[in-house]
Amino acid sequence: MLPILDGCQYDMPSDLRVWWSMIPYNANSLSERKGDLRSRKIARFGLVISLSISMNIGLLKDYSVAADNSIPNLKLFAYKAFKTWDQFECYNYLIIKESKWDYKARNGSHYGLGQMRNPMVLTLTPKGQITMHMRYIAHRYGLVNDEPNACLAAEHFDLKGWH
Repeated sequence: MLPILDGCQYDMPSDLRVWWSMIPYNANSLSERKGDLRSRKIARFGLVISLSISMNIGLLKDYSVAADNSIPNLKLFAYKAFKTWDQFECYNYLIIKESKWDYKARNGSHYGLGQMRNPMVLTLTPKGQITMHMRYIAHRYGLVNDEPNACLAAEHFDLKGWH
């Protein structure tokens, strides 16, 4: 049975029809004015709609994806940025020495994965920190095979304790 309001018959989805059939037609408690058929129909229709909406909201799935900042994913991101395994190994060595892959690491005035001095590093995502650190290495130590020379940076770190 479909609701009739203002002389018009309203169509509703099948899940609403189930709820509509479960609610008694003469539910006086749903109407403020007892005995008024139109008021009871409106109240019943409003109840069915609100129940359907609340059920559908409750059944909605959350498809949002949180950023996975786990160490393996960060290493994979850095690995994909390099062309050779040797350069990635040197970069991994640097990051382990500097921050142990903790993107929230802080040592005095040095921040993030690569322990850079720029406080802007704290506002970057971990992948952004990796990108910025690799740009720093490329600027300071040059490129080898069109990738940052992380091995030269690691050698400098071993000699001086910083890079």
